[in-house]
Amino acid sequence: MADSNPTAFTDAAQTWNRRFEADGYLFGTEPNAWLREHAGLLRRGQRVLSVADGEGRNSVWLAQQGLAVDAFDVSSVGVAKARQLATERGVAVNFAISDVDGYPWPENAYDGVVAIFVQFADPALRERLFARIRRCLRPGGVLLLQGYTPKQLEYKTGGPPYASHLYTPELLRDAFAGMELLEMREYEAVIQEGSGHHGRSALIGLAARRR
Repeated sequence: MADSNPTAFTDAAQTWNRRFEADGYLFGTEPNAWLREHAGLLRRGQRVLSVADGEGRNSVWLAQQGLAVDAFDVSSVGVAKARQLATERGVAVNFAISDVDGYPWPENAYDGVVAIFVQFADPALRERLFARIRRCLRPGGVLLLQGYTPKQLEYKTGGPPYASHLYTPELLRDAFAGMELLEMREYEAVIQEGSGHHGRSALIGLAARRR
């Protein structure tokens, strides 16, 4: 695993700390709809990792479903708000402040990985991220992923303004070619996830299982 780049970590942390420092929750406190729809693929007591978890809306909800949840984010502000949300909801989540390259990524450790709108990652970082996701899943472990497609550049209702960071079906099939594809759906929907994701959106969702 590559060592975390201190400059990149600091820059990313500062960017996301600024985004999360306002009152309230940038992406709301309710779980992502794709995650909620497919959470039946996970069972109570299983160990799950929530990648780039932000202010905790997904990890806390997973813990409320009886899962043992690890979560990390580069933003100390976001993680502090996530801890507060977990306390308010009466659940425990193992939170860490880390970027993708700095997280330990234990191999064959998780029954599930949740990666919702992790599109801060440029192609090089995304390749490392996806490889680590595959390795950290146990055989039979499930990946639940959602992101924006390039058409999102027309809607501008969330996500990065870079086509290189967005997902196509071909990109995801290639990235997770060794996994069993349970569902991949490219679709449009109006989403209401705080002020960060708000309005008509071009989406793609993936559910896949490690063989």
